[in-house]
Amino acid sequence: MPNPITANRRHYEDLALGEVIELAPTTVTKQMIFDFAREFDPLPFHLDEAAANASLLRGLASSGWQTLGLTLARLSAGFLNSIASEGGLGFTDLKWKRPNMVDDTISGTATISALRRSKSRPASGIITLDLDVRNQRCESIMTMQLANLITVRHPERMPMHELPYDSPSGHEGAQP
Repeated sequence: MPNPITANRRHYEDLALGEVIELAPTTVTKQMIFDFAREFDPLPFHLDEAAANASLLRGLASSGWQTLGLTLARLSAGFLNSIASEGGLGFTDLKWKRPNMVDDTISGTATISALRRSKSRPASGIITLDLDVRNQRCESIMTMQLANLITVRHPERMPMHELPYDSPSGHEGAQP
């Protein structure tokens, strides 16, 4: 029986390899950096401008975790909330390539780099997204891969033997 909550959302069958999702821009203000750092990452170069100027960052920068959180919020608003997502499976290859400085405007893309059926959950698929977040100068500041479980609308129409699925060895992490 189809899930009434996700009935009008895109399902596994509706997605395509190479599809690019644009992430809406957001400007990171001094106040945003201070608020996040006070609660989650209270390092001096996130809380004190003099310390930030004397640090390796050479200025007030947001926490990498704040950059990640802002990115996931944009990904949710622009994509994850429009698909029949069953939840995240984790991320790999997170790289903070340069600091996200005060008043930087970040945006980016998420590209569908893999789609496969879950062998242990035949009614689900696994989508892998390659994220690339950039500042207003088009410099890459963060990259990562994100895996998400997504409902297959008609699993009975997609025999498992005809599709790629997760590794039977279990060596690719704790993916269903």
